[in-house]
Amino acid sequence: MEHETRSARQLWVEDERGLRRMPDPVRNAAVRAVMITSVTLILAVVAFLTTVADSWLAYPMTIAAVAATVVATWSVLDIWITRQVWRQRNGVVSEPSSSAYQARRDRAAEEQVA
Repeated sequence: MEHETRSARQLWVEDERGLRRMPDPVRNAAVRAVMITSVTLILAVVAFLTTVADSWLAYPMTIAAVAATVVATWSVLDIWITRQVWRQRNGVVSEPSSSAYQARRDRAAEEQVA
């Protein structure tokens, strides 16, 4: 009941255990990938419609859509590469027994104390 009255009074309610924000380079790669993918989808639709309409633009638009698909594939792969590079440079590795993981845990504990 308290939560309902609190949310009725407040415009914004923070989620106590929300997801952590992505690092800036990873977020930039993700935004870039979304924009490139959306342009690729637009090119594919235009290529399809010009093919159906039997327009002279069908061939160039199809070539552009294929090229954009290659670029979009690389941009989506770039998110994964950027994420892995960021993790390696900032000491976050997948092995719990890693010394980098322990150093990160120690830094987090020091920050909480400070």
